Amino acid sequence: MFDCDVLVIGGGIVGLSTAYALTRAAPGTRVTVLEKEHALARHQTGRNSGVIHSGIYYRPGSLKARFAVEGAAEMVKFCAEWDIPHEVTGKIIVATAREELPRLHALVQRGRENGIPVRELGPSQISEYEPRVRGLAAIHVGTTGICDYGAVSERLAESSGARVLYGAEVTVIDRRSWGVAVRTADGRVVRAKVLVNCAGLHCDRIARLAGDDPGMRIVPFRGEYYELTDPSLVRGLVYPVPDPAFPFLGVHLTRGIDGGVHIGPNAVPALAKEGYGWSVVRPRELGATLAWPGSWAIAREHWRYGAGELHRSLSKRAFTDAVRRLLPVVEESDLRRAAPGVRAQAVLRDGTLVDDFLFREAPRTVHVLNAPSPAATASLPIGREVATRALAHL
Repeated sequence: MFDCDVLVIGGGIVGLSTAYALTRAAPGTRVTVLEKEHALARHQTGRNSGVIHSGIYYRPGSLKARFAVEGAAEMVKFCAEWDIPHEVTGKIIVATAREELPRLHALVQRGRENGIPVRELGPSQISEYEPRVRGLAAIHVGTTGICDYGAVSERLAESSGARVLYGAEVTVIDRRSWGVAVRTADGRVVRAKVLVNCAGLHCDRIARLAGDDPGMRIVPFRGEYYELTDPSLVRGLVYPVPDPAFPFLGVHLTRGIDGGVHIGPNAVPALAKEGYGWSVVRPRELGATLAWPGSWAIAREHWRYGAGELHRSLSKRAFTDAVRRLLPVVEESDLRRAAPGVRAQAVLRDGTLVDDFLFREAPRTVHVLNAPSPAATASLPIGREVATRALAHL
């Protein structure tokens, strides 16, 4: 009667780590992964900066803090075990204005509460790490690294033993007392005892198809990147002091596993769930975003921040000026466009930006409703958490 025991929707790193954890925790569990694209990790997983985050930014006691710290160590170990390109580089977080100094000191305390080794740096010590970066003060976080999350995803899929169905966009979910039946756009029907929703940008839609009110909506934010034409200007990873009122880290400099240096991302509203450019508009998805009261609440509260992000999106000069706060030597001609990404940000009805990983359960169903950065870093412990919940429904 059943095609599998657990059906996972979404072939990004969270869905694949869930499949991996399921077959590790309960050998013999039959797992199927539905992926609407024709390859794995095509969206958030394959379009991020490739950073293994330390966990320093996240509220002590939160899932993000716990899973990021655990996940960073596990990700390094996983990459080493499977010979996946990675490096523990460390990073510096730099204050360039006096008003940022209290926030920098607060990060030191937060890092220590989260069990992360942090070293405080003065201006001359910044130059020891990054000769061309300027700032009033900084901290060095030694456990940050970089890796190839696409390669990690492929290895998770292979190691899980799960059956992966590609081109399988979910259009109908029929949940009954005995389990679930899912129909895809190409007419396939897959029956399972338990459904796991790891659909990322589309997780709210999948929850509603299952008959559940997720209590949130995914509001997509596009992050635009440039890359340095001369990667020698930056040795490693350089971050600004983040604004705690907004869930984005600001424009930062990241030397990737390929040796190139990415700069960004900014954060601008996307006009589609997969809106990787201003020309990509999907009226139905945009309409759903605009109809959600939380979207307007965000706009009212953060319009000044948003206006600055839009300006940097439309003006390369403005983007360059933002980079110069950290790297004064950079010129417009030193930057060239790189591939953008879209962040799936869960927003509550009142406009609250969900700041932690969010899981919800329903009969025979587990929904992952907020898993933006640092979800790739934290994917192995997230997968175990979701798998534990799913197995309890079998």
